[in-house]
Amino acid sequence: MDFFRKYLLPGFVFQSVVIGGGYATGRELVEFFFTSGPLGGVFGLLVAGLVFGLVLAAGFEFARVTGAYDYRHFCRELLGRGWVIFEVAFIILLLLILSVIGSAAGELTAASFGLPSIVGTLGLMGLIAVLTFYGSEAIKKVLALWSFLLYVTYAALFVLAFMHFGDAISGVYEGTAVGEGWLKGGVLYSGYNLAVLPAVLFAVRGQASRREAVGSGLFAGAIAVIPAVLFFIAMMALYPEIGAAPVPAAMLMSALEIPALGLLFQIVVFGTFVETGTALLHAVNERLQANFEEVGREMPQFMRPLVAVGILAIAIIAGTWFGMIELIASGYGMLTLVFIAVLVLPLLTYGVWRAYRAEVTP
Repeated sequence: MDFFRKYLLPGFVFQSVVIGGGYATGRELVEFFFTSGPLGGVFGLLVAGLVFGLVLAAGFEFARVTGAYDYRHFCRELLGRGWVIFEVAFIILLLLILSVIGSAAGELTAASFGLPSIVGTLGLMGLIAVLTFYGSEAIKKVLALWSFLLYVTYAALFVLAFMHFGDAISGVYEGTAVGEGWLKGGVLYSGYNLAVLPAVLFAVRGQASRREAVGSGLFAGAIAVIPAVLFFIAMMALYPEIGAAPVPAAMLMSALEIPALGLLFQIVVFGTFVETGTALLHAVNERLQANFEEVGREMPQFMRPLVAVGILAIAIIAGTWFGMIELIASGYGMLTLVFIAVLVLPLLTYGVWRAYRAEVTP
């Protein structure tokens, strides 16, 4: 159990944040990796997993040696006065992701269960409010449990896809060459997803050694990317037509004609929306908690769900009324470069140097 808590739990928390805001529907995998072809897409995902692992290992160790477990403290230690740049970019990304999952939760509920979309959105808000109220320990347990269910679901999807379309999948991989751009796709994909690193630092509190911090970071890279690889390979059953599908996962489920799996997948996807929103909004609460601690006070517990639901509501309303999703999505490439510049590169240079210096200094 101690091994799970120290080495695997941070990876499941990180995966929980990445998947709900990203590849749960399959659309993100198509956007970043489809142009590289079936083999190139797998190579790109493996590159993303490697970058995830290296940067998370550096980030977890940096957090350990500096004692910085909320994103404000972490970025101040890493960037000095430049931490404001990260915060602005993080808030923009936060609002974008929350807008997407809020509207997606409503659409998923309407499409799967025939209920008004507002039911799904309010359900998302309610579950996030409950989890943020109970704090870090409850969030870690729920995210780990749901990640286990997610792994089971993606493994079942992979196996069933091969049972039904094994010849087609094999033919695709035998008949196509490695496309271009897989290295770039893997780096860019990992670059903007790593922006959520400070949002999972609460899961590495209590790590007592470099071995635990670095080991959990490397495990996290693998944990986050394995379901994506399985999902991407399964989607090749309908290659190349699935690349044009608005929701590739739905197209694959329809082709499998297994209603029970489709229903389970929809429930799991809804759960990933809850996971992502909870982890991101918990990071905001932890940042506010640090502000309270600086003035010798404790953040009231009742404020946590109020802050979480309030920010989520603002993001959904702004995304619906003002077209914020389209506006920010048009600058997604710029956001990716910002996070690579102010988080990934500083961590792999100054962060590694500072962690090494802290270890060797008496």
